[in-house]
Amino acid sequence: MIYNQFEFDLRCEWGLQGVTQLAPISDVVVIVDVLSFSTCVEIATNRGAIIFPYPSKDESVIDYAKSIQAELASHRKSRTTSHYSLSPKSLLEIPASTRLVLPSPNGSFLSLQTGTTPTLAGCLRNCEVVARVAQSYGKRIAVIPAGERWRDDGSLRPAFEDLLGAGAILSYLHGSLSPEAEIAVVIFQTCQKNLLGYLKQCSSGKELIAAGFEADVEIASAYNISDCVPLFTKNSYVRKESGNDGFLHLCSPRPNP
Repeated sequence: MIYNQFEFDLRCEWGLQGVTQLAPISDVVVIVDVLSFSTCVEIATNRGAIIFPYPSKDESVIDYAKSIQAELASHRKSRTTSHYSLSPKSLLEIPASTRLVLPSPNGSFLSLQTGTTPTLAGCLRNCEVVARVAQSYGKRIAVIPAGERWRDDGSLRPAFEDLLGAGAILSYLHGSLSPEAEIAVVIFQTCQKNLLGYLKQCSSGKELIAAGFEADVEIASAYNISDCVPLFTKNSYVRKESGNDGFLHLCSPRPNP
């Protein structure tokens, strides 16, 4: 009870422990991995692709991709395998119905840990519509910033961009906010007018820019431009189909404090 934010409708906690604590007592989980898993999933499913998360990049993923007759995304820097990767830019023209395994130790891994709780992928690009659809599942909503992994020991590195994305989604939700959720909203509202600038200056953004992937940071910073809600079902993310009222009647954001 102490760590699961049970007394609040809207909860926010990091990584695996966040999923472990919050998923069993929530109506829906939103995984937020802005740079870049959830951004990639939004782009790909928006074009009609089917994305299969996989928790690691070891040799086992090759057999998994073969077993489900799916293409395997390559490492971002690879020039010898699939031209699809965790680079959002690589997925901008992905054909509809493409089956793609997307390994990731953060967003992919967490997506596979939510059990039977409905799970959505959210980012800055689709924050408003994800909030609306999440609210349709019930009032108890867990927003999980995925974070990164420190290279030396694999422990969680809380990632600014994921807290920003979580705050963007939470800002459109209605209900009581846990302190953790409330501070995410405040951070988003503080940074909202210069999202690209903040993403370029945060540690993850600087790492991608140094590696030649500045375009990925720019794509991930686009705010509220998508009506695509990726839903995790049957071990894959697909675009959730709209109901009779479509995705046009959206929630109003929380006012700035």
